[in-house]
Amino acid sequence: MSVLLISDLHLEEERPDITRAFLHFLDTRARQAEALYILGDFFEAWIGDDAMSAFQQGIAQALRRLSDGGTRVFLMHGNRDFLLGEDFCREAGCTLLPDPSLVELNGERVLLMHGDSLCTRDLAYMRLRRWLRNPVSLWILRTLPLSARQRLARKLRQESRMQTREKAADIVDVTAEEIPRVLRSHGARTLIHGHTHRPARHTLEVDGTPAQRIVLGDWDRQGWALQVDAEGYRQAPFALA
Repeated sequence: MSVLLISDLHLEEERPDITRAFLHFLDTRARQAEALYILGDFFEAWIGDDAMSAFQQGIAQALRRLSDGGTRVFLMHGNRDFLLGEDFCREAGCTLLPDPSLVELNGERVLLMHGDSLCTRDLAYMRLRRWLRNPVSLWILRTLPLSARQRLARKLRQESRMQTREKAADIVDVTAEEIPRVLRSHGARTLIHGHTHRPARHTLEVDGTPAQRIVLGDWDRQGWALQVDAEGYRQAPFALA
């Protein structure tokens, strides 16, 4: 049996091509897998479980069908959907994972992250992230009127897109020195994350021991999925159409 890992689908009604590809993915490859891990930015935006649209409910129902069919589904927050909560997970039949999380894949301790917390050179974003993920801030955000949350979500998306265009590439990528630090602190030699939209497999050493960092691809011009099975780690793109 295989395990599949995906991230950065940024699902939204304005991209029906991505939605169709994801639903097809659930009905085919994911149905044959032992588990599916979604490592953040599953939705383009999420303003609260109490504000689920019909589109988002449809995605939850598709995940529930997969889960009911025997594939375990795990979900991690991203920087776009950090307000996803237990109500959605109950409806979708999935388990919400903390970021970071240690799991066992092929008998190996593997560290899973969304990846935004690794971009420590982006000081402005790291300050914003600390504020948004503070329990008090989360409580405030969840109690705001729906209209206020919608305005805030639009503002954050616009600013994120603008700043990403303006910032240097190395600022919005992970900080290289963070990788051995987090691997060492969790006793792992493999890190899998998304967020940067730069799919790749990087080799490195941690305290003289071989290690690796696998970056998941985003679903925009094509889809990406990392498959972990007896043959190892394999990631490949596929057409959205």
